Amino acid sequence: MFVLSCDRSYLYAHPERALTNDESDRYDSVIAERARGVPAQYITGHQEFWGLDFIVTPDVLIPRPETELLVETILPLAREVRHPHIIDVGTGSGCIAIALAKELPQAKIDAVDISAAALEIARANATRNQLAGRIHFSQADLLVDVVGESLDFVISNPPYVAEEEEDEVQLEVRKFEPRKAVFAGPTGLEVIERLIPQAQAALKPGGRLIMEISGTIAARVKPLLSGWQAVEIRNDLQAIPRMVLARKK
Repeated sequence: MFVLSCDRSYLYAHPERALTNDESDRYDSVIAERARGVPAQYITGHQEFWGLDFIVTPDVLIPRPETELLVETILPLAREVRHPHIIDVGTGSGCIAIALAKELPQAKIDAVDISAAALEIARANATRNQLAGRIHFSQADLLVDVVGESLDFVISNPPYVAEEEEDEVQLEVRKFEPRKAVFAGPTGLEVIERLIPQAQAALKPGGRLIMEISGTIAARVKPLLSGWQAVEIRNDLQAIPRMVLARKK
C-alpha cells in the first residue's frame, strides 16, 4: 500500500498488478529498513490514533493504542465542565490534544513541548485534521510558563522509563524513537516529580491531573501525590497500571 500509494481494497481488486522495476526497488528498500528495526510508522510517515491520521517522524514518539486510554479517561470529566481549559504537556505528535479538540468543541486546549521539531509536527497534524484553530501550541519546559490557577485539566504522557530499564525496552524503541520522549532519567520519575508540583500550582481548585505511567513506577508515583484528593491508578486492557488521576483540593 505504501509503495503504490493505494488502499487495501485496490490491492485486493488488482491481484494481477505487477510492480515496475522502480516500485520493486522501493519495496525492497523499505523492507530492508524494517528489517534493521526502523518502526513501520517512521517508514510510512503515518500512524492512526483515535480514528485520526497522524504524521510521525523520528522527532516524535509514535502514538500508541494504550495512550487512547488517556483520552477516554478525561472525556467524561471534561464534559462535566462548561468550558474546560486543558493543557497537554509534552504533546509530541499532538495526538492527545488533537483528539480532545475533536471530541470537546467547547474546550480551550493548549499544548506544550520542549522540542521545537515536535511542535512543528504537532501543528502540521492539527492542520491536517482541520483542528489548527482549536489548539494553541507553544514551546515550554513542562508548565514553567503557566501562571496562576487557570487550568481545569493537566494531561500528559510524559517520559517515564528509567535509564536502568533500557535493556528491557524494545530495540526499535530505544534505537529509533526520541530518547527524551522515552527515558526520564535514572529512576523514571524525574519528569513526573517536576510536573506534579507545577500542575498543583497551575490547576484551579478541583482541577485534575491525569498522566500516563508504567507498571514499574506506579507504586512510586502515588506517594508523590500526597496532598491531592481522589488519587487513583487505572489499569489498561492488559491489566497493567497505565493511568494516574488526582484532583487538587
